Formats: sequence, C-alpha cells, structure tokens
Amino acid sequence: MTLTRRGLAALPVLALAAGPARAQAAWPDRPVRFVVPFPGGSSPDLTGRVVAEHLGKVLGQPVVVDNRAGAGGNIGTDFIAKATDGHVIGLSINGPLSTAPALYPNLPYDPVKDLIAVSLLVRGPQFLVVNKDLPITDLAGFLAEVRANPGKLAFGSVGSGSGGHLGMLDLLARSGGGLEMLHVAYRGFPAATLDLVAGRIQAMMVTTAAVLPQVQAGQIRAIAVTSADRFAPTPQVPTLAEQGLPNAESYGWQIMVVPASTPAERVARLAAEVQRGLREPAARQRLEGAGFEVMATTPAEAAAFLAQETERWGGMIRRLNIRPED
Repeated sequence: MTLTRRGLAALPVLALAAGPARAQAAWPDRPVRFVVPFPGGSSPDLTGRVVAEHLGKVLGQPVVVDNRAGAGGNIGTDFIAKATDGHVIGLSINGPLSTAPALYPNLPYDPVKDLIAVSLLVRGPQFLVVNKDLPITDLAGFLAEVRANPGKLAFGSVGSGSGGHLGMLDLLARSGGGLEMLHVAYRGFPAATLDLVAGRIQAMMVTTAAVLPQVQAGQIRAIAVTSADRFAPTPQVPTLAEQGLPNAESYGWQIMVVPASTPAERVARLAAEVQRGLREPAARQRLEGAGFEVMATTPAEAAAFLAQETERWGGMIRRLNIRPED
C-alpha cells in the first residue's frame, strides 16, 4: 500500500494524539502510595490494607500503605489533597472530611475543592465504652457519674472534630445540658484504647471496629451503641434509643479519596476496582469480622453521602459553638 504525501504529513499528528492515550492507559507506571491518616494497627489502617492489597493485584504496580498520622487525620488528608505526582491515593474519615471545615477556619485543604470521593468503603456504629473498673453498666449510670463529677472524668478521641469527639459532645448536650467532661485527643485509636483499658481516661465514643476485640475480651465495657438496631457481634449492648435517647443514630465511616486533579476515567477505574475488591468473600470477611459494614459505593453515591454528613455535623458544630480546644 502506498502512502500519499498528505498521509505522511498526518503521521506526526497521529503519533502525538496516540501518546497521551498510551500514557493514560499505562497508569500507574510506578508504585502507588496509599495514604492512611492514622497509625498502623488502627481501624482505618485495616481497611486501607485490604483495599491496597486488592489494588496491588489489579493495577500492575505495588500499592504501598503510607501511615501519616496526626491532627485527627488532617495531616494525612492534607497530604492526599496536595499530591501532584498522580500516584497518591488514600482514605479519610469523618473528622477531616465532614467536620474539620466547620471547626478550623484556616484548614489548609478544602475537602470539596481539593479532593474527589471515589467510594464510601465501610461504616460502623459507635460504642459508648467505659473503663471496666468503673461502677457503670448503662447510659443512666454514665450520665449520673458525669453529673456527680463535673469536668473530672476524661474521654478520649482521635482529635477535635472526629466522630468520637462530636458524638460524645452530642450525647452530653442531648442529656439535659450542663454535663462536662475533659477531652483528651490522641494520634490514633490504639493509643486511646490503651489508656482507656489502663484507666488513664474513663470513657470514649468510638467506632465499634476500633475496640471490638477489647469489648469482647472484657477489657473495657460497652454500655451503648449508636446504630438503629443492636450491633450483631455484641447483642447484649443496647442502643442509645433503647436507653431513652432517640434520634442519636450515628456511624463512623471511611471514604477513599484522591486529589482533585485525578482524571475522571481514573476515578471511575479505581471505584470499579474498589467495589469489586470489597465484595470478594475474603475481604468482606476480614472487614465484617472487625465490625465494619462494607459499603463499596460509586463516586456519586460517596459524594452525596459526604455532603449529607458535612451538613449534619457542620451544623451541629455551629449550633453548639464547638471549638477545637473543646
């Protein structure tokens, strides 16, 4: 076959046009960093490793978990938001995504403008847990103890604006007002749990997945759960609604996020792979065994969920005038 002069002239243009397509198709062309904004051994770390393991099998490059803890997850989330090399992905949770914008006027990233929600990965209700040596077995006893010791009992969380921090403040506000506790912030769930077991703090509102082993082993006592129904692994623990506190349902959750500069086709590919991976029996068993409900949503569903949670908890922060130092 003979090429015309016009055909020869078109070859460089065709080559240039094919170049970006080949580059896009080749992503990733080096290891991918999966940022988890909490330390190893935390419940987000478990989810991150399950997701990273699956992505490493299907993307053709290693997917390495990078734990960047601190500031209730804000440090790691900020790192994801500002990544520019195209090979950083990660997950984040309630605090950095849905409450930090209302809590910190000078937050260095904007969850809406700087990040794209790829998939809501998992969610789980929260336990109200107390040190096992305290004479507290139910919500009424807990509130009575707080009322009798204003400002003397301490509760832990992974930072101001986290689900556990706001959940406890919401609980105290709903229970008649005037109840005061000391808030102690930690870099991650493991350290907070260790201090609760040791009695250095007295209580936590914390995602079930973070403390389920300690509850089941009797190291700490769960006196309420924030789900609509009792939590299947601990059927003996009543809900807040059962104990006279209706409309207090809440969940801790984890969403996979990528920088806003990520191409739409890459977001769609990642979402499809995450959904596929989380629905595999082995992955589902690991996560459900840890106390999570697997969600595995589309990007649109994840974005809608995040907007709803931001409105709910941001509104509560403004209504109760909560400050970072509370």
